[in-house]
Amino acid sequence: MAGGGVYGISMSIAACDSKLIDKTRELCEAIASDATFLKLQDKVERFLNDDAARLQYQSVHERGEELHHKQHAGVELGSAEIKEFEAAREALFDNEIVREFITAQRELEGLQRQIGKYVGMTLELGRVPSEEEISNSGGGCCGGGGGGGCGCH
Repeated sequence: MAGGGVYGISMSIAACDSKLIDKTRELCEAIASDATFLKLQDKVERFLNDDAARLQYQSVHERGEELHHKQHAGVELGSAEIKEFEAAREALFDNEIVREFITAQRELEGLQRQIGKYVGMTLELGRVPSEEEISNSGGGCCGGGGGGGCGCH
């Protein structure tokens, strides 16, 4: 029977009322209420609500892409435009709101990768991976090959 399980009843492991989805929701609740996550989220929101910081970030990002495309096309970059870009980039990182946003974004992306790694390896292995397996899979905890910065190792 196309699309159905036994007797045409679809049995999905990801059904809305499954224990796995319940546990996934619990994980999401734990993340959403975690003090560190909330601080990171506040830094992202602070950036998103600051038009000047967003414009400065966007401007430097776009200029960096322009220079990259020019260089990739074989156009030699002039020292004046390199210095101009470096000055704009330095000013960007002098902006505390932007700096905290970039740091928060990296940490949130790292958390997402780490959680994805655990789930992905569990699906591949059919069991919960050990910390050693996680760190040997590339990047490790905190993006540092098994330890760095978070105090977990």
